[in-house]
Amino acid sequence: MRMTTFLLAAFTAAGVLHALPAAAQGAQCGNNSSGFNAWVADFKQEAAANGVNRSVLDRAFANVNYNKPTIAADRGQKSFKLSFDAFMQKRGGAAIISRGRSMKTANQALFASIERRFGVPAGPLIAIWGMETGFGSYMGNQHTLSAVSTLAYDCRRSEYFTDQLYAALQLVSEGYLSPQAKGAAHGEIGQTQFLPRNVVRFGADGDGDGRVDMVGSRADALASTANFLKGHGWRPGAGYQPGEPNFVAIQGWNAATVYQQAIAYIGQQIDGR
Repeated sequence: MRMTTFLLAAFTAAGVLHALPAAAQGAQCGNNSSGFNAWVADFKQEAAANGVNRSVLDRAFANVNYNKPTIAADRGQKSFKLSFDAFMQKRGGAAIISRGRSMKTANQALFASIERRFGVPAGPLIAIWGMETGFGSYMGNQHTLSAVSTLAYDCRRSEYFTDQLYAALQLVSEGYLSPQAKGAAHGEIGQTQFLPRNVVRFGADGDGDGRVDMVGSRADALASTANFLKGHGWRPGAGYQPGEPNFVAIQGWNAATVYQQAIAYIGQQIDGR
């Protein structure tokens, strides 16, 4: 069962989704920590006016602080400017390929099931899994709601991350995200590092337990990743190298050209296609 089924029904009934474009119009963005607490107070008032339950807001923001490591990470993504060879070396591409082949062999039934369901083969999924978290070995240590709130407040991409913050509140409301959850510096969640809105849109139950656990279930994380690629135009059976039809879906995963190329290359080496 897709997570979206649970979440969208609940929030449509609450009148939240249709109100999102008007969110946080009065909350003023800033470029340092000085206005953050005032922004949080304004955002909570506006979110409540847009239909978000006040108890959800109180729980979600109970431990939220301006997150300096998030801002540092947002300003310092220098590896995306490297050449392909340098990027692969920095990110351990050869090790991801080697271990990825073993992960494909060890999880054959899972990857076969995912490909039947979504049309996405193992290679690019394993490439993303390995690149993002070392196959779930490190998913980040930053307070998720602080990270997303900080970027919603920060003027650089305030509108984009305000939408992510509303999605995170949806996840908190439905019990899919703990207010204490930790993850990556931009608020990414789980083994393949989904931003909250992508969890809402593409979260998929891969292990059949009726829930979506992006952190504890590799089946859910990988099925959700396949669903993301499908949602971004993946065509079953088509190629996914640069210039081939499915490369556009990989481009949807990350805006950095070198990252896209790395996913395609690592996936091909794993799939042998």
